[in-house]
Amino acid sequence: MANNYNLIILGNGAAAFSAAIKATEITDGKANILMIGSGELGGTCVNVGCVPSKYLLAASNTYFNIQHPRFKGIEPVKPNIRFKDVMHGLRSLVSELRESKYADILKSYTNIEYIEGKARFSSFNEVEVNDRVFKGDAIIVATGSRPSVPNIEGLNDIDYLTSNTIWEVDELPNSIAVIGAGAVGLEIGQALLHFGSVVTVIDVANRVIANMEPELSLLLQERLVREGMNLYMKARISSIKRADGKKVLDIITSNGKEHLEVDQVLVATGRLPNTDALRLDRADIEVNKQGFIITDDMMQTSNPHVYAAGDCIAKRFMLETVAAREGVIAADNIFGIRANMDYLHIPSVVFTTPQIASVGFGEEEYVNKYGSCSCRIIKLDNIPKAIILNEDEGLVKMVIDPSNRRIVGLHIAAYNASEYIIEGSLAIKLGLTVDDIINTVHAFPTLAESIKIVAQSFIRDVKRMSCCME
Repeated sequence: MANNYNLIILGNGAAAFSAAIKATEITDGKANILMIGSGELGGTCVNVGCVPSKYLLAASNTYFNIQHPRFKGIEPVKPNIRFKDVMHGLRSLVSELRESKYADILKSYTNIEYIEGKARFSSFNEVEVNDRVFKGDAIIVATGSRPSVPNIEGLNDIDYLTSNTIWEVDELPNSIAVIGAGAVGLEIGQALLHFGSVVTVIDVANRVIANMEPELSLLLQERLVREGMNLYMKARISSIKRADGKKVLDIITSNGKEHLEVDQVLVATGRLPNTDALRLDRADIEVNKQGFIITDDMMQTSNPHVYAAGDCIAKRFMLETVAAREGVIAADNIFGIRANMDYLHIPSVVFTTPQIASVGFGEEEYVNKYGSCSCRIIKLDNIPKAIILNEDEGLVKMVIDPSNRRIVGLHIAAYNASEYIIEGSLAIKLGLTVDDIINTVHAFPTLAESIKIVAQSFIRDVKRMSCCME
């Protein structure tokens, strides 16, 4: 006899928790909810994603900046580093946030029951876990993702690292090869570089973070090379082997084959959905070739009883905030509030130095879809606050529709770009034009003022403007 619930949620990360909390709020706590999860509460973000990676970046930037002061009159010093203690602090923070933001939160909701285990479908509206069967009026699949490991000869014969396992390392590697020049590889790679590792990044693309605007990725690429990162772009690894305590990579480049010896290898080549063990076929749930669940914009799958959210679905973004929003949208629709997921105004950030932040359409993307666009780029040496901070290496690019002057894309490479990319998100969501931005007074001096100045560049030469020109 199946146990009946109003809502069953498979997963215990951002999408799962957001869906459970939203469903509770909608029903004033009357919804009977079962959450089934395996592994640490909180999913990817708090355990092996956003939290540990940003902690590592912040610590490494502190160490690096002491040695490279930006202001005249401040002498560089070589600080001591106890890398093991840094990693202990990182893991302590992860544990603390997992407890306070997930375990304690779960205990505070009396209508949510939690079961540890790996669930799988037994019918279109039933799941099985720990030899028990549970029936749900609705089910949300939010099982997340795991690192994707490329098929490289010899890779499985070495003790390589992934974005899931690197956080257990206590010894700073003297040298490391990072396979993948996306956000994860570059963030971890630059952090280790700033701590003093010799870092080499290998990718088949012709530039780093190839999904971002070329002006931004090339600026970041030049910065990384100047800091000492070795980059093999348009390259692939043919094999990896052990030799004399080292890991030896054979790399195929445009100049032929090259050999690289390193202490560690980090695989950062994307992620795969945790859907292969769910028996989705028993619930008539469609997936794409990679196993990601296909949903509509209400987060409903091909089975009307089942919704899906988070990294396990086929979508453009793998971000905690996106997963959380998808969980909310799924809960809304399950409990009678019609809501659609809109990905256009969601910001994406690479937390390197400089940070790369992007929202909306890129130039080429908009031209391919709509035929034309208008773009302006300003460099940060036009922004007084960037000059004051000695952080004037960067740029802002705005994309607009020339027919109505509406802002359709904003892309920033700058110090703390993540803190103000949201202005671009709101502009796109609300359908604002460049004139709306120009006619809004911004605080001075701020880096966010760069958004106003790039908007002004559509109507005047910003190099001939005084400060605070309205």
